[in-house]
Amino acid sequence: MKPFKAACVQAAPVFLNLDASIEKAGDLTAEAARAGAKLIAFPETWLPGYPWWIWTGAPAEGVGFLPEYHENSMAAGSPQMKRLQQICHDNAITMVMGYSERAGGSRYMSQVIIGEDGTILLNRRKLKPTHVERTIFGEGDGSDLMVVDSEIGRLGALNCWEHVQPLVKMSMYAQHEEVHVAGWPSFCVYRDLAYALGPEVNNAASQVYAVEGSCYVLAACAIVSQEMIDRVAGDSAEKAHLLNPRTSKPGGGFAQIFGPDGRPLCEPLAEDEEGILYADLDPAMLAIAKGAADPAGHYARPDVLKLVVNREKRNVMEERNGTGAFTPVPYEDAAEV
Repeated sequence: MKPFKAACVQAAPVFLNLDASIEKAGDLTAEAARAGAKLIAFPETWLPGYPWWIWTGAPAEGVGFLPEYHENSMAAGSPQMKRLQQICHDNAITMVMGYSERAGGSRYMSQVIIGEDGTILLNRRKLKPTHVERTIFGEGDGSDLMVVDSEIGRLGALNCWEHVQPLVKMSMYAQHEEVHVAGWPSFCVYRDLAYALGPEVNNAASQVYAVEGSCYVLAACAIVSQEMIDRVAGDSAEKAHLLNPRTSKPGGGFAQIFGPDGRPLCEPLAEDEEGILYADLDPAMLAIAKGAADPAGHYARPDVLKLVVNREKRNVMEERNGTGAFTPVPYEDAAEV
């Protein structure tokens, strides 16, 4: 790792509008680059927005949202993904973007890491969607549970409550992670009723990750916007209240950047304020933190405790004895066959 400035996003996307949200991501990225940032972190499923309706009613009530959400989810290799690559290339900045990945008829809670030259360094899927998220998203596997080499250092990313799964965290620490992006959707739904979903617990999870992993953590956190409340709650005051019980208004943004000793490195924004947090990351702090407690080195006891990761990519079909491909015959050649 070398010294650099990092940018952490606290903002809402243009809800359920993939192309408009990518334009907004481009504006935020250009702003961060002008400020001198070499890394920008976005929240969980920022494209095209977190499906908040799954928390406000029975699963059947949200079925009407599914076609629109699926259509505005982003496929790997799509023109929209190439647009994100172009944004990184044009701004010479590394990006970690949380998005709903469309693959066939399914969706996954994915994070793509794009290098400053536009190269996709990693595309990974959340291992286990949390609670009602499983009504919308499928599961990932161990093939992409990885830390990558980037221009700014050893970089990794996880989503939301993957940060409270000890074995998942250890798999990242063991890969000598230096900078970590923690993607969060917003800390507002059921707030107080379900304390574990609020900012106190979830920011603590990001902070503890920094200390356990002896690494920097960019905890990007989205905002529930008025647009989201209007679309999801409609005329229901009860549903609007569930989305943000404190105020029934926009909010839930609690982005922060943590140092490897756990200290916050910037002043937070108001929970309903959109913006970018910045911090200068110094590799000397990594040396100090890992010198005290390197979880993948001198502070580990692999003779007593060891983690096994299955890297096999899960597929529903395995092909044998052939390519499985058929070469189409154009119409004008059909008469000659």
